Order: sequence, then C-alpha cells, then structure tokens
Amino acid sequence: MLCKITDIHDKEVINICDGNRLGCVDDVEVDTCTAQLCAIVIHGKPKLFGFAGHEEDLVIPWKEIEIIGEETILVNRPVCSPTPRKPRWFDKFTH
Repeated sequence: MLCKITDIHDKEVINICDGNRLGCVDDVEVDTCTAQLCAIVIHGKPKLFGFAGHEEDLVIPWKEIEIIGEETILVNRPVCSPTPRKPRWFDKFTH
C-alpha cells in the first residue's frame, strides 16, 4: 500500500498491548540519507492550557508500527507499569 505523509497525519494511534488511545499523529521523522520513515510523533498534551508548556512528545519507532489502516494506526508498544501511588490519609476510610 502506498500513502502520502499527509495521509498519516491526524490518524488515531492505538496500542494493541493495552488498547489505550495514544493520540493522533502530528508529525513524522524521516531519515534524509536513506529517504525512509523512521518514526511517527504524537505531540505532548498541553499543561495548564499550554501556559505551562507541554508534556514530552511521544515518538513511536517504525519497528513498533503493526498496521496502518484507513483511520487508525495500531502499534505494539510495551506498556510501562504504573508507579505506585503513596497512600493518602483518607484511604483507610474508603476500604
């Protein structure tokens, strides 16, 4: 299948490992020496309506892309385990 870079832009990206929606493609990385697509980029979400900057961009290497469909891109991205949350003072009352 042939497609243009503009066809990839704004496609929804879903991780098949956990089913999470990662965002929409905002940009791509291209190796100009080999003319190959290296990665897709999802811009980080704005913090405090953009006044406090943005979260880090999510760069998904080409090797993690499984399927590029009509409306979505499925990626196989390892899921990071969540960091344990410190207990809050009122947790003992909710159990």
